[in-house]
Amino acid sequence: MARQSDLEEAAEAADDLPDPRDVIGKDEEVPLGEIFDGTFMTENTDFDTFDEMVAASPSEATSADELGRIPRGEWDEFIAETTDFEDEEEFVFAARDHWVAKKLGLN
Repeated sequence: MARQSDLEEAAEAADDLPDPRDVIGKDEEVPLGEIFDGTFMTENTDFDTFDEMVAASPSEATSADELGRIPRGEWDEFIAETTDFEDEEEFVFAARDHWVAKKLGLN
């Protein structure tokens, strides 16, 4: 997995990076399932998919679409217990870096 500093180093060492506009459009939204893809989830969590993780959380949420139903403190605690990360912020930034590295061909 590419942490931010690893991502920066990989980008600096890369010979040919794509134009960012070729990777994602300015106003394009990236689906959560693409950011938290199967590879990221199986390598860093106890789950195969992000939806599976949300459904297993201590809440009534059953999919990523219902993520907002999980109280923040409970979600942070759940992340700490079931992933390689201490809280949501660390989890999200790691997933972002994984997605960016994949899109740029740095993995």
